[in-house]
This record gives sequence, C-alpha cells and structure tokens, in this order.
Amino acid sequence: MITIRECDDYEAAKNLILEYSQIKGAEACFVSLDRELADLAGFYKDGALLLGYDEGNPVATIAIKKINDDRAEAKRLYVKPECRGKGYARPMLNAMLDKCRELKFKEVRFTTKPAVMSIGYALYQKMGFEELENDEETVLMRMKLD
Repeated sequence: MITIRECDDYEAAKNLILEYSQIKGAEACFVSLDRELADLAGFYKDGALLLGYDEGNPVATIAIKKINDDRAEAKRLYVKPECRGKGYARPMLNAMLDKCRELKFKEVRFTTKPAVMSIGYALYQKMGFEELENDEETVLMRMKLD
C-alpha cells in the first residue's frame, strides 16, 4: 500500500527524480534538470512535490508546476522499478489531481512519450486525460478540473 504526502524529504525526491532521468528514451524530458534539482522547493513553488511511500520508504514521486493561475503542469511521475505493478501510479495521479484542485487550478497538462512510457500513457487515457498534440514522439495531454 502506498502513502502519499507532500515532500518532506528533498534528498529522497532528488534521488527519485535522478533515477527517473536515467530511463532510456526519457532524456529529452529533463532539459532543466540541474536547475530543478538545485532548488526543488523553489522550482515547484506555487505547485507541489508529492512523494509516495511504501512501508516508510520513498518509492514514487509526482510534481505540480504552476503555469499560470488557471493551469498547472504535472511532471515527474515515477515509481521505482521494484514497486511497479502494485497499482501505485493511479493513486499518485489522483493525489496530484486532488492537490491541483486544492490549489484552484482549472486544468492540468503534461507531456509524455508513449514509446518510452506506454503503460503510463495508457493509464492517462483511462483516467480521462485528452490529447492536445501528438507529434509521434511526444504527446501533450490535459484534464480539465471541476
């Protein structure tokens, strides 16, 4: 079972994000990684950084970056390989959506690479995210929030 809370351990978050950045094919998702990791709290100011814990160990992350007063970008959904298949991604996404609503965003967007993250992409579609753009390698998706 996963427990999700706002980041209280930036070193753990940094390690998870660094692990994620090593996924083959995902390199293009990390263009500002050094700046992001240098100040995670500042980078996600007015948004949030959430960590998922399994038996007290940090195993998942997802972040919310404010774009403007109405729109946020979801970033860094990552579940450690040894914890995949346990159903942790959906609760992480739901926690992110709940936090976006709490922060009064009307829409959340994110980009994904279906060829690299096909399981995540299928989950996003099942959860009701819609495609806005698809350039064959990178897909921009969104969900309007009530």
